[in-house]
Amino acid sequence: MRQRLSSEPDRYRGRRRVPTPPRSRYAAVVTTAFVGAGIVAIGANALPDAKSVNPSVLDELRQASVASQDAAARAESADRASRSDRTDSKISEQDPWLLPLHGYDFKSPYGMRWGKLHTGIDLVAPEGTPYKAVHAGTVTKAGWFGGYGYAVIVEHPDGTEAIYGHSSAVSVKEGQEVKAGDQLGLVGNTGHSYGSHLHLEIHVKGQPQDPVAFLKERGVDIQLEIEAIYGDVAAS
Repeated sequence: MRQRLSSEPDRYRGRRRVPTPPRSRYAAVVTTAFVGAGIVAIGANALPDAKSVNPSVLDELRQASVASQDAAARAESADRASRSDRTDSKISEQDPWLLPLHGYDFKSPYGMRWGKLHTGIDLVAPEGTPYKAVHAGTVTKAGWFGGYGYAVIVEHPDGTEAIYGHSSAVSVKEGQEVKAGDQLGLVGNTGHSYGSHLHLEIHVKGQPQDPVAFLKERGVDIQLEIEAIYGDVAAS
């Protein structure tokens, strides 16, 4: 019997194996490339170039933007107007209309007296009683004023004027700014007067008006000696 000199595996002895490349790595790379390309393609379809957008769509966007800006401008304007109204209201409250003094006797009204027009009202009070401005304004006269004796004239912001006559002394000077309630002088008996009292006149556009009716429209009742301060009624 002949003895086997080689085994089955020996037939490949002397041959060289070439290593096979790892196919799994290349497959992953190729797959990732395809997936990335798909995402780019989808993104390109979802976000078209601005030049390809329908002009009507752009017009609608512009109109919506303009409408939004207009609404914001209107809101801001309304807010400014509201602030302005609040400011005007505050200023109005700070400059009310008041009685010229307290504790007087209302004697002579506006109207015909002794055959001629009595252009104001007379408020009888002891000599030396302080009297005050019925409204804010600028003093245009402070001193002797003919038949009015020592007098004070205050021009108000609305152009109306108040004349305070027959004073024993004046406490302000011409050109001075006063507020409602500021002292203007002292009740007296100077000029064409027949007793100690304050003569008060109101002029509108240079013409005398009935102070009772004029002041009542502004919350001040001369006859009842009532004045409205900041919306509240106060009586002496």
